[in-house]
This record gives sequence, structure tokens and C-alpha cells, in this order.
Amino acid sequence: MKTWLPIGLGVLLVLAGGLWALQGLGYVGGSSMSGAREWFWIGLATLAVGLVLAVSAFRRGRRPR
Repeated sequence: MKTWLPIGLGVLLVLAGGLWALQGLGYVGGSSMSGAREWFWIGLATLAVGLVLAVSAFRRGRRPR
């Protein structure tokens, strides 16, 4: 499998998770998620999953064959 696909998905998850976490803390307004603490935790978990996915795919792609 190509390594760019899981890296790209991981980056998207990191960005979405970061946005959700900031909305949950109330730093980004204009949504029903703004100021709701559960979205901070959901965003943090999503960010962590995306980071693990992207880093592991990057490492897998750099191994010598």
C-alpha cells in the first residue's frame, strides 16, 4: 500500500482533532461544539490517533527494502 494515503489521512485527523479540541476549549466559536468540554477530549483523542497513524506510516515508508 502506498504510504502517502495513511500519512494524508493522519494529517487530516490531526487537523480535525486540533480544531475540535480548540472548539471544546472555547477558543474557536461559531459552533454548537464551542465551549463543550467533551469535544476537547474527542478532539484530543482524534489528534492522537492521527499522529500515531501518520508517524507509523512515515516510518514504514522510510525502511530500506
